[in-house]
Amino acid sequence: MAVSLINLAYLFSTILFIYGLKGLTHPRTAVRGNLMGALGMLIAIVATLFNAKIASYEIIIAGLVVGSAIGTLLAARIRMTAIPQIIALLNGFGGGASFLVAGAVLYESIYLNENFSLQFRISIAASGVIGAVTLLGSLIAFAKLQELISEKAINFKGHNIINAILFLIILSFCGLSVYKPEETIFYWIIVALSSILGILSTIPIGGADMPVVISLLNSYSGLAAVATGFVLNNNSLIISGSLVGSSGLILTQIMCIAMNRSLAHVLFGIGSTTEKMTTKDDDIYAGRVKSVTPEEVAMLFDVARRVVIVPGYGMAISQAQYAVRDLFLLLEKNGMTVEFGIHPVAGRMPGHMNVLLAEVNIPYEKLKTMEEINTTFEQTDIVIVIGANDVVNPIARTNTKSPIAGMPILNVDKAKTVVIIKRGLSPGFAGIPNPLFAADNTLMLFSDGKKAVLDIISAVKAA
Repeated sequence: MAVSLINLAYLFSTILFIYGLKGLTHPRTAVRGNLMGALGMLIAIVATLFNAKIASYEIIIAGLVVGSAIGTLLAARIRMTAIPQIIALLNGFGGGASFLVAGAVLYESIYLNENFSLQFRISIAASGVIGAVTLLGSLIAFAKLQELISEKAINFKGHNIINAILFLIILSFCGLSVYKPEETIFYWIIVALSSILGILSTIPIGGADMPVVISLLNSYSGLAAVATGFVLNNNSLIISGSLVGSSGLILTQIMCIAMNRSLAHVLFGIGSTTEKMTTKDDDIYAGRVKSVTPEEVAMLFDVARRVVIVPGYGMAISQAQYAVRDLFLLLEKNGMTVEFGIHPVAGRMPGHMNVLLAEVNIPYEKLKTMEEINTTFEQTDIVIVIGANDVVNPIARTNTKSPIAGMPILNVDKAKTVVIIKRGLSPGFAGIPNPLFAADNTLMLFSDGKKAVLDIISAVKAA
């Protein structure tokens, strides 16, 4: 009877996971969806605690206390700009938990002298591979985002061949582990080699592709949970992991399309196949860049009727979203139509800009996708670009040798006037110059994102 009730609780939690995920597809229902998912996880955890195999709760309670303390500290202290690296870290923790649980179950089964089914053997090996790749790959992604190591792609000769050989060796040990699961050394060799593969698969990916990497690692963590669910014969874990894995993979594909990347290239850590550009910054910028003051920008609003704000990582790093909200409200109060143009990979994770703008209660209907906003730029009086670079770089349309060649961009250069707020002329993650900075209709406001927006607000009010 107890087992039936536990399975019923797992079924109910799974239903909550599915409806919670559906709720996350729209900002208006996202909070409710998040709460439903959290409730589903709570029910699954409580149901698991009633499992008859649990002999003692001391270690579980200790883990709960320590984990809750760490989670609370992170939630309270981490800034919104650091959310991408926290997500990468949490993805890694999920992968690490998967291969550790699988290893513990393997030892328990050996100790109890249980029979090893083929499903159990294969699932153990899969947990080791996917979990370890996810953990170390996520740690490398975290280190890149946190700037503990270089954000640039780190390539060395023959690294793809080494990855392929390493993968074949891992598969060989997986076969040995399936054949002789009682030899636990095979399992830990799988974990060790897969950890190396996780590192080698992530270091060749540069900062510009981090949104894709984070989404992909999220999918990996779900697949690791699925494998561990088969190890434990836990239907709730299998279904929830499948939801995470499939949704992460779909999002990864969307990100790849948005960045003109091949999913296969990301999966195998292959960088851009385009040739390195030889154009120097001086060839593009020399004598062409026009600098303005906040007061001059404020004067532009005297005749403007339509304004589009394009946020980028510069808005995130300067914590300018609150100032941007105040500017938005001020311009709308003065009779202007103001909208936001959101590139799907602006920032460092999928939906980064949406999260920041939702934090300051910008109405969702004001956030326009790239497809929606691109049709309106020719009728836009002023575009204000805050820290975005590669996602507005017209080289993507004109230079086939560019690392971002073919990448869909926000066509801000078609607006009547473009004001770019940036500290300097430094390139974006792709490491290439941006001709938009020197365009005839572009004005550069060199400043910190938050300070520049606050100065514009003061100037508009003074005028």
